[in-house]
Order: sequence, then structure tokens, then C-alpha cells
Amino acid sequence: MDLIPNPETTLPIIFAALMGFAILIYVILDGFDLGVGLLMPFAGDEEKDVMIASIGPFWDANETWLVLAVGLLLVAFPSAHGDILTALYLPVFVMLFGLILRGVAFEFRGKTATARGKAQWNATFVAGSLLASLSQGYMLGLYIMGLKSTSTTIAFAALTALCLTGAYAFIGACWVMMKTEGALQRRAVRWAKRGLPGVVVGLGCVSLATPLVSPRIFAKWFSLPEFAFLLPLPLMSAGLVAVIWLALRHLPDREDRWNWIPFMASSVLFTLGFVGMAYSFYPYVVPERTTIYEAASAPESLFIILVGACLVIPIIIAYTTLSYVIFRGKATDLTYD
Repeated sequence: MDLIPNPETTLPIIFAALMGFAILIYVILDGFDLGVGLLMPFAGDEEKDVMIASIGPFWDANETWLVLAVGLLLVAFPSAHGDILTALYLPVFVMLFGLILRGVAFEFRGKTATARGKAQWNATFVAGSLLASLSQGYMLGLYIMGLKSTSTTIAFAALTALCLTGAYAFIGACWVMMKTEGALQRRAVRWAKRGLPGVVVGLGCVSLATPLVSPRIFAKWFSLPEFAFLLPLPLMSAGLVAVIWLALRHLPDREDRWNWIPFMASSVLFTLGFVGMAYSFYPYVVPERTTIYEAASAPESLFIILVGACLVIPIIIAYTTLSYVIFRGKATDLTYD
């Protein structure tokens, strides 16, 4: 404990940063494999196999970040964990049900001996992806609205559910574009072009709604010098949207160059949006109700948990990175042997 100055304030900030990092990595990594599931109805039968092969080595590890984020919320901010999950009980249940459907369908689609059975498991995989994406977007909208359930907040949550689902489909298309070639890659470029406006609308809706939630957030956005510090985020976001659009206009390239640009740029775009939200809601973990300092566990408990986190998180980063290094390059034919 003596190694950490002011543990009552320092440790909650450390754990809030770790939890935010885990959520961000989950949104990007599991976002693209959810997006691949959402796009499967628009692909041919053989293309579906290639799309599944493109996420096969990664999707299990991607979901580890969700488990880590929820675990950190539970052990570091137990009262906030209770408040948030109580308010979001139903969408959390729907999300978990969708993730279970995805896991079951992923395994059984390769075990069935008939085309009809495979089509049914493909449909189950798509349904699970859709349920998980919509529920996550709905939870995001309610969280932004302060976890209040009124007709207005529910309508906004429904809008963010659709926008986040579209954003996942977009980054999924960028992933397929990067991991495939030929007709499927050209199809992925078309999917991404159609999905980009939805990403812009979603970011715009969140950006417009967030400062209206409370006078405190409004002041953080539009008072000086805070406004000057925040201004680079929308400017950089606009620049990234332009980069993505220009890249999509020139893809697929004859020599298959630059196919990674839309995926990497969209990942940075998601990161900027997340940073803007974190800036807006800090220091609250339950919007306008509970700060990270009020919700935090005792410093002694947080210190012990931090020791464990310092051992576990590098391992998660290591095996996640290793999987992406080993299975880099284009997706190959799908096998279950």
C-alpha cells in the first residue's frame, strides 16, 4: 500500500481505467466478430464458411475481455455493479442468451451432416449475433441516459441499439475485407460503404445526447478551457471518417494493398468515441449518482485485487496477441478436424 500514493483516490482511478480498457478492447474485438455474424445472411453458402473461418481462432478470446470488465466492476465497484445490473437486468439476460446461441451454433454448424441443418445453425448464429448486438446498444443508450426508464430514454436506447448494431456490422465488413479476397472481399467493400453512414449517425446521436444528460456534462463540453481540450476528438473523428471513405472508394486494390486501413481507422474511431464518453462521465461510474470513489471497495481490498490484475491482464493480452499473430493473413478453408 505504501507504494501507491493516496490509495483512496489512486486505486479507484486505476481500476476505472482498467475496466474502461477492457470494455474498449471488447467492443472492438468482439464487435467485429459479432458484425461478421450479422452479415452472414448476405453471403453465399461457401462465403459463410470463409467468414466463420476468419473469426474462428479469435472469437473465444475476444469475449474474455467482457468477462474481465464485468469482473473488475464486481470486485472494484460492488455497489455500482448492483445498481447497473439491476437497471440493465433484462438486456444483460438477452445479451448472454445471444452469446450462448452464438457459441452453440458455432460448434454445431460444423457437426451437422445435412445442408438444412447447417442452414439452421447458421441462422442461429446470426440470431445470436443480432441479440447480443442490439442488447449491448440498448444498454449503452440507457447508461448514457442515466439508467432511467422513461419513454424518451427507452426510445433513445432503441436508437443506439440500432446504431451500435450497424457499427458492428460495419467493422465486421472491414474485417472480412481485410481477411478475404476475390468476390467476398468485393462484397465486403460494398457492405462497408453502406454501413459507414450508420456509424456516423450513431456517433452523432451519442455526441448530441451526452451533453444534454446533465448540466455538469454540458459544462465539461462547452466551457473554456475544457472545450479546447475536447475539440480535437470530433476533428480527428471527422478526419478518420474521411480516411475510411477514401479508402473504401479505392478498394479492393488490384495488388490487395491498404485493405487494413478501414479496419484500423474504424478501431481508432471507436476508441475516440469511447474516450469522449469516459471524459464526459468521469468521475461517475453510475451516471450522476455514484462516483468511482464512492463505489470503490476498501483500499486494502483494491490493492490485493490489483496484484492479481497485474498478473492476469498481461496473460490475457499475451494470448490474445499471440492468436492474432499466428493466424494473421487471409482466412483459409474452414475445417473442424
